Formats: sequence, C-alpha cells, structure tokens
Amino acid sequence: MYSPKFNQVSDRSILIEAMQAYSFAILFGPQSDPQSPAPLTATHLPLVVKDEGEHGLIEGHFARANRHWQSLAGRQTLVVFPGPHSYVSPTLYVEPLSVPTWNYIAVQAWGRPTVHEDPAWLQKAIEDLTVEHEQGRVKPWTVGDAPAEFIAKQKEGIVGIEIPIVRIEGKWKLSQNRNPADRAGVVTGLGDEADPHHNPVLRDLVEERIREEGKE
Repeated sequence: MYSPKFNQVSDRSILIEAMQAYSFAILFGPQSDPQSPAPLTATHLPLVVKDEGEHGLIEGHFARANRHWQSLAGRQTLVVFPGPHSYVSPTLYVEPLSVPTWNYIAVQAWGRPTVHEDPAWLQKAIEDLTVEHEQGRVKPWTVGDAPAEFIAKQKEGIVGIEIPIVRIEGKWKLSQNRNPADRAGVVTGLGDEADPHHNPVLRDLVEERIREEGKE
C-alpha cells in the first residue's frame, strides 16, 4: 500500500498486536464463481492472529456456502486489518493553509492459505476464536457449553483456513507530517466528546506516536 516513510511501521510486535486488536478483517482473493464478472472477491471474517512463524499466523473459517474459499488453497491472498480511523478537520490546526485529511492505522498481510475441513482442526479453531472474544466477560461462554452433537452439526457448515504470513506492511497515519501545535490540536479534537469525529482510541494512538518520537 502507498505509505510515506514516516507512516511506515515494521516492528513485528506492533503489527501482531494491531492485527489481534482489530481482527475483524477483509480477505481478498481470486473469484471462485465462474459466472461472476469480477476477477477478485472479498470476505469479511473474524480471525485469530497467532504470534507464530516469521510474521505471524492467521486462522479462521468461512461459511461452506461461501464459494470464495474454493479458490484460495495455495494461492496468494491479501488480508487487510483496518484499525481505528477518523476525519481530521483543518479547524484543529494552527496552520491556516490546511485541508481536511483522514487519520488511521491499517495492516496488510499476504500469504498462501491452507484449507481445512478436518473436524478436529475446526474444533480447535472455533474454540480459539471463542476464547479470544469471550475473555473479560463475567461468565464467558465456551464451545463446551453447547451439546457436542449441535457443535458437530455446525462444523459441517464451515471450512477452516490457515495462512502463514509471508509479507506484512503497517501504516500508521497519525499526523506525523504536521507541526507540534497542529498535532496537539488533533489530539484535543479527537478527545473532545462534543466533536462529531470524537475518537479517543485514535487520539491515544496519536499521543503515543508523539511520545515515541520524543524518545528517538
């Protein structure tokens, strides 16, 4: 993806952490429907990102009825992890000659998927996904809370995918090209609950980036 040098993030731990935090991703790949006029297709999926291998490991599952999975095995695939984002108004800047922009973070990962239909693999995958998103609840739901026969039937309707990441890129567009006063204005604006583009998560990321640059 297009990314000026000051927006690029290559630290593996930061990228893994971001993918895990924003794991509802978009998986792009070749079209499997011969009747479709489009050569590419995309599926929105909740994924599990594991800190394994050179760049990480992605696991998830498709609905079996979604024909996208049929064209994935062994073929280059792109997975996009969109993070928090927000419109940035020029009214937040001190510099008068400014235009609107957008701040955001995003990670793009490439790999060649392996398709899994083995019930044992699928069982582990749905357990991992459930544990990931049930943590923090007072009474977390587990796959074991449902009858085994019911889960076995549900597994018949899904197909698993596993993608060892072979290439990864991160873009943190957080007003790094603005002067200190403008960046301070962005922090204030994103943290202002009265602002229609109030985004405390992105505000914290801008502040964090400013602190990190101060250490360099």
